Amino acid sequence: MDFDKTIWGTKKFSDLLKDIYANSKEKEKQIKELISTLKPFITDNHSALTIVPLIANYLNISVKNDEQLIKLASIVQRAASLGEGDSIGGFILSEAEKEQLFSAVSEIGNEVEGPSKE
Repeated sequence: MDFDKTIWGTKKFSDLLKDIYANSKEKEKQIKELISTLKPFITDNHSALTIVPLIANYLNISVKNDEQLIKLASIVQRAASLGEGDSIGGFILSEAEKEQLFSAVSEIGNEVEGPSKE
């Protein structure tokens, strides 16, 4: 696959991969900072029960966002591979794949708007 192939606008597949990597590294840094900032506030069981779920929700949303970027990269890669072949003239997601993507996006949107307290 050509990593310098433009996938939309001026965005190349290599740019998408760089974004996925950069997001992952930035989130790792943010999570470490968040934990180190909140650690002094955890003084007893009650404060731990309050703060730890907040960190867990943040981590969960971050992981789901990364998963969606990786799925997007996979879809773009598959589309480019199919587009390069002579036997298939285009790229179409199956209904199951569309439903899975819409479901994942909706779930992430709901969590960002108001994460559930577990």
